[in-house]
Amino acid sequence: MGWIDFAVLALYLAGIVLFGSWFSKSHKDVRDYFVSGGAVPWWAIMGSIVATETSTVTFISVPGYAYTTNFTFLQLVMGYMVGRLAVSVLFIPAYFRGEIITVYELLGTRFGTPVKRLASSLFLATRTLADGFRLFATGLVLAALLRATPGLDAYSTYTILVASVLIMGIATIIYTYHGGMTAVIWTDVIQLVIYLFGAVLAAVVLIQRVPGGWTEIATTASAAGKFRLWDFTFDLTRSYTFWSGLIGGAFLTTATHGTDQLMVQRYFCAKSPGDARKALLWSGVVVFAQFALFLLIGAMLWVYYTGHAPQEAASFMREGRIQGDRIFPTFIVQHLPTGAVGLVLAAIFAAAMSTLASSLNSSSAATMTDFYIPATDRRHSDAHYLRVSRVMTAVWGALQIVVAIVAIKLSSRVVDEVLGIASFTNGIILGVFLLGTLTTRVGQAAAFVGIIVGAIVMLYLKLFTGVSWQWYVLVGSVATFAAGVIASYAIPPPGVTPEPR
Repeated sequence: MGWIDFAVLALYLAGIVLFGSWFSKSHKDVRDYFVSGGAVPWWAIMGSIVATETSTVTFISVPGYAYTTNFTFLQLVMGYMVGRLAVSVLFIPAYFRGEIITVYELLGTRFGTPVKRLASSLFLATRTLADGFRLFATGLVLAALLRATPGLDAYSTYTILVASVLIMGIATIIYTYHGGMTAVIWTDVIQLVIYLFGAVLAAVVLIQRVPGGWTEIATTASAAGKFRLWDFTFDLTRSYTFWSGLIGGAFLTTATHGTDQLMVQRYFCAKSPGDARKALLWSGVVVFAQFALFLLIGAMLWVYYTGHAPQEAASFMREGRIQGDRIFPTFIVQHLPTGAVGLVLAAIFAAAMSTLASSLNSSSAATMTDFYIPATDRRHSDAHYLRVSRVMTAVWGALQIVVAIVAIKLSSRVVDEVLGIASFTNGIILGVFLLGTLTTRVGQAAAFVGIIVGAIVMLYLKLFTGVSWQWYVLVGSVATFAAGVIASYAIPPPGVTPEPR
């Protein structure tokens, strides 16, 4: 990595921080800070959804998946598209029936404050853990690059990883702290363009590195089954089959895009339910296309390393297992020309920063709206709540940095770690939302029974079975919903007094 690459990366980091911070002047209260006054165009919200959904896990782990297997990952993405349709029908209309900032306020209206706070707490815990792992994944990339730079190779991998996490985390905290959700959305749009351009650039370089070009890549990868898409095996312990992908992926997306504040907060920024629905559905098309691109890059990497650089491929092995998360970053460092390394690295950072910024802002929104503002009876000024909102953004950023540093010593397959964490709690929260949406007799006590049973079932599933994480949301939501309905017959609902608005 030369000084030009460092300059490109530094310019990106400085530019995105300054651009995001510029929006601070447009905030007068927490509604401006968290939902941009409900005035963002649908196409910008669409870009923000895609950028947030596409973290560094996508950029480095999905190519690694195709390198070691094939294109069956796309079956999961098909489920993502089905889930979006469910969200647009079941939940989006309810989001615009009142001026709310967090999705968990709907649970407060339906079941009371305790259920709202429990769901919000699960969200905060999940976001902190999952996005801490995502921040760690980005650190892997910068660490691989710096270790290959003369003069820096003397430092330990752990030291470089910690430094990488701190650089990324602090830069994201700064612009999210100042710019709020407006900065998050518009920087997401810029970052989406940057990382897609970086991915296409890497693909072009890959084609040039293979002597036979695209013809050899297509022929060799096809003969090896790298383009295999379908796997109709019905086995609950296997991931990325048609059934776990379509069904499990649909439930996962219904949960993440319908009941998770990280995504739902963007819909609140839209001008109307129609704009929110349009942004969500079109984001599915873009997400499918970009996942296909990243899988294609993985197949091209396999052709290159197995056919033309097998000695380099040996560096990906650890304890007899291919470390898929390290393949694409290593190619970037070793084979991209000067300047391009910095650009693609900026693209990877863009993917990570978009998710991290969204996580910090939505975590702050949940903390303020579901806990702090009700606890203070709204007796403070708008300026006070805006100031505390920014402080909470920094606090959640610091916590995620701590998780990322701890993850350096724990994680082996980042993609499964991240998605497994999200799937564990999302099913329970989705089950509660379905109780509120599809039933009328379930009250607060029955909802709590559903949550407790759902948590017990998920713990058993995680600790004592080999069931794939792709079924977690389905199992968790069904268990929570069924237990809540059954409990409602034993515990007649006394009625719920809605929270004061």
